[in-house]
Amino acid sequence: MKASFSEDESKDARKDSAPLVDPDELEDWVIHQDDSIIALNKPGWLVCHPSKNGPWSSLVGAVRVHFGLDQVYLAGRLDRETSGLVLIGKDETAGRKWQKALEEKRVRRSYWAILVGELKEEMHVEGFLGKDPHSEVFVKQRVTVKSNKSKRAQTSFLPLHSANGHTLCAIVTGTGRKHQIRVHAQSIGYPLVGEKLYGLDERYYLDFCRAGWNEDWLERLGMRRQALHSRTFGFSDGGPSFVAPLAKDFLSFLVDALGMDPSVETILEEQATRWVEARFQGE
Repeated sequence: MKASFSEDESKDARKDSAPLVDPDELEDWVIHQDDSIIALNKPGWLVCHPSKNGPWSSLVGAVRVHFGLDQVYLAGRLDRETSGLVLIGKDETAGRKWQKALEEKRVRRSYWAILVGELKEEMHVEGFLGKDPHSEVFVKQRVTVKSNKSKRAQTSFLPLHSANGHTLCAIVTGTGRKHQIRVHAQSIGYPLVGEKLYGLDERYYLDFCRAGWNEDWLERLGMRRQALHSRTFGFSDGGPSFVAPLAKDFLSFLVDALGMDPSVETILEEQATRWVEARFQGE
């Protein structure tokens, strides 16, 4: 029998232990705000969509209550453990504008990730994704063949810095499939640091859903969450664009495990930006 847990469900999401958003911290997450949208730097412990545990247990709920909005409209969601840029429309028109831009591929969106292993050159992965019939986890995906149940997926990886058995890389996707980056990273032999589902053993994910985080796992997984960060977001034909600073736990791993100087983030961002622009112009 397959486990039907979603990525946003675990013991930590139960009412008696759910982490709640601090209103003061929420203000610190705001990267940009105007009359129509709010761009936020989501932490890697918070779900995007409304939760049964009240408005302060999800990003959408907290934003709606804190900013006194009747409705909010999410333009592209992130998994709970993925940190970084999220755009929320303050009205339906704004939300639909960004969502339509995403669907029409008029948005340049990029991610940063930390991989297990030292990736030495740019890699482009293209193929099909579908549900993994051999997994106990209902939502788990895998690389598969073309069929009426699979979907085409494209992901490109650019190594920015490699050291001590790990790689910081920039990522762009040509499609937006479930778990796409994580599946493709595993498929090329460089899974994400902190990966419970597409890493060493999916039993980490199953045990996490049933009983929460086990501190004994940290030595093997490296981080308490998957090392994936939504870095940039902007229109390809002009208009606003945003950059989300790296999450503290993400940056700490780069310093401690890869020996990186935090100040190098700005230099690497310039390199990543040139690559992202070239990737989108080449489509």
